[in-house]
Amino acid sequence: MYTALAYGDGQLRAVSDLQEIADLLADPFALVWLDLHNPDEHELEMLASEFGFHQLAIEDVRRGHQRPKVDEYEGYYFFVMYSVAYGVAKEGAGGEFQANEVDIFMGKNYLVTAHRNPVRELEEAIHRWESYPEMVKAGRAGFLLYTICDSIVDNYFPAMDRIEDVIDALEERVFVAFDQQSLGAVFALRKDLLSFRKVVAPERDVFSILTRRDIPVLGSEDIVFFVDVHDHLLRVSDMIETYRDLLAGVLDGYLSMTSNNLNEIMKVLTAGAIILMGMSLIAAIYGMNFKNMPELEWTLGYPWAFGLMASVAALLFIYFRRRRWL
Repeated sequence: MYTALAYGDGQLRAVSDLQEIADLLADPFALVWLDLHNPDEHELEMLASEFGFHQLAIEDVRRGHQRPKVDEYEGYYFFVMYSVAYGVAKEGAGGEFQANEVDIFMGKNYLVTAHRNPVRELEEAIHRWESYPEMVKAGRAGFLLYTICDSIVDNYFPAMDRIEDVIDALEERVFVAFDQQSLGAVFALRKDLLSFRKVVAPERDVFSILTRRDIPVLGSEDIVFFVDVHDHLLRVSDMIETYRDLLAGVLDGYLSMTSNNLNEIMKVLTAGAIILMGMSLIAAIYGMNFKNMPELEWTLGYPWAFGLMASVAALLFIYFRRRRWL
């Protein structure tokens, strides 16, 4: 499945016949964007034959799961970006992180995108082009690339906002009813943030290259736009590190509360054991079977022993209460 748009003669139009792309590419005053959704082998071979893309780049598109990068070939560049989605689970206890790979070929007067799953940011980029076709004129493939990348990166911020909401919910639950399910949500969220960082950090390096290296297919007026995308990626990267620290704080808070609860339990058990030891001492003394024990045949010996044990237990209990051990 594909979508093709072309700008030429001052107007934007859809291209329904892929055979027409070869004629458009030969026109230096035309600009073509071809978007391939879940491309098959025939469409991948068409990329190699019509555009002359290198087999290594085609293989990267075919296999997928590439690291965000920019590769330079003769006459064009190959980019790998990732669209990110984060859905919050029920009760705000966790979420689901998804990253969709978007492969981009950029030449002087064309842009080709390929992806396996639907990418709504590309639809937004198409809408921008249709709304402002004069901004994407002949020779401005770089601005079209910026439009796509900016749409992808801008969508990182709503995902980060949802992650922040989950972290806030987990922080509140630490002091109320933090259970094993919440603990699992913390570790799952840390894993999602790590996956997010694996996307953002290489993309930050890619746009650092675009803003600092002289790239022939990019005009000087396009560089300032890529600087803006680079700044956004820096902000997202900082937010990821901040949220990782917050999650570490949530986990430390849970561990501290667990340790405190364990200490309180140990206090109670220790105090109880000491009280029982005092009573057991008295019972052991009066349980000795020596013949000449003074109270061995005493009539009040039994209630006396019980009263003594009760008195010792009461005194120890009062002592522990005053020391706030109970």
